[in-house]
Amino acid sequence: MLTLGFVIETLQAPAERSANGSRPGPLTGPEIRSGVVDSRLATPGSLFVARSGSTADGHAFVADAFQRGAVAALVEKDVPGGEWPVLDVRTPAPQGRLDEIPTPVVIRAEDSLAALQQVAGRWRDRLNLRVIGVTGSVGKTTTKELTAEVLERRFPTFRNPGNQNTEVSLPLSMLKMEERHQRAVLEMGFYAPGEIAALCRIARPQVGVITNVSQVHLERAGSLEAIIAGKAELVESLPPAPEGVAILNHDEPHVRAMAGRTAARVLSYGLTEQADLWASEVEGLGLDGVRFVMHYQGEAIHLRVPLLGRHSVHTALRAAAVGLAEGLTWQEIAGGLQNPQAQLRLVAAWGPQGALLLDDTYNAAPESVIAALNLLSELDGHKIAVLGDMLELGEFEERGHRLVGARAAEVADELVTLGDRARWIADEAVRAGMAGESVTMLPDTQAAVEHLRSRIRASDVVLVKGSRGMHMDQIVAALERSE
Repeated sequence: MLTLGFVIETLQAPAERSANGSRPGPLTGPEIRSGVVDSRLATPGSLFVARSGSTADGHAFVADAFQRGAVAALVEKDVPGGEWPVLDVRTPAPQGRLDEIPTPVVIRAEDSLAALQQVAGRWRDRLNLRVIGVTGSVGKTTTKELTAEVLERRFPTFRNPGNQNTEVSLPLSMLKMEERHQRAVLEMGFYAPGEIAALCRIARPQVGVITNVSQVHLERAGSLEAIIAGKAELVESLPPAPEGVAILNHDEPHVRAMAGRTAARVLSYGLTEQADLWASEVEGLGLDGVRFVMHYQGEAIHLRVPLLGRHSVHTALRAAAVGLAEGLTWQEIAGGLQNPQAQLRLVAAWGPQGALLLDDTYNAAPESVIAALNLLSELDGHKIAVLGDMLELGEFEERGHRLVGARAAEVADELVTLGDRARWIADEAVRAGMAGESVTMLPDTQAAVEHLRSRIRASDVVLVKGSRGMHMDQIVAALERSE
């Protein structure tokens, strides 16, 4: 178990690894059960990490974290007030027996985030596990979840909760890894070059999965080339073969080319037989999932998985590829692919008059919106697409929205858009042949709810999707309540 003594010893001593990648250290003191940067989330056994932000300073909430049960606060500047002991780990000299330090205790470091990352990295070194890193523009979280379901058929497996994939949230989640775990599947987010490389220095993955590359976060990354380079940092960080395995999307040229940027063994997946692991005879079954044949080294496995949409075949291929890389049998892999709980993003709900709601409101990019529209096309009924702005597309902004509009015109009977950018979706849908009276542009979610309540009928299928900042989930919640 991770203990306060381990945290303190890590920060006091030089961060040197032995030949096998680990360093001994005491496991004394209270157990650290979680790490938090929001004092309101502190629970008994928490490590509170105080950061100096632009809108709030975590150092002002140390007392609140202690009141909620945190056993230690990791700080980067002096905390006024309080009667807590302060341990300054900037000095290398031991400061008494670590198992006798009273709690709660303030641990003073030079940089609280760097200290957190150091602790998480060394805790990962201590554990005897293999780490699978997952990144890409779309589909990271669902891939992470399904991959973990597959690996759990044989190994005790950890996964970072939700989308805790940043320089702050990933090391916080890694503190929850336990000595019983033999595999860890860690989603890694990307916003700017260098970030994934930094996460890899903490997590040290042996297997890297790249889902795809698109213009998501182009506004922050600056260019598509920067996004490609940023995603490639995962496979560049892998150990050489045979220990390292890079699992690459053969159907995307930018990802396929990353094979030349890694010393790891490459295992490709896709929808053509040129990939190492590939799928054929893909059949979308609507809400009943998807059916396909999976091929690998001359074997053909017939599968039906409870994932929504034909695009989910790529998710299944990624999870299966990790299973193969980790030595699982086809029976184990197929069993793991059957868990419907891995379908996190797009879920079915029921709205007014018993209409079917497709809730895909977690986030949006052109690729994921078109994939959701493709699922809509597989379903019977009067189809209504409710689409909001897609954010952070940078110079791809107008083109991305227009691509979605063109596909919406082919699929939907009615189109409802929200936001200034989504006007491009509406405009392109009309240009592509959709009747103008079938397109409605609305200013906000409340207007959308009122509009839909007045129009929805029992035979309707309503897709709701947009970037998280558009709060499209409020539409689904309101329509569900009015069932």
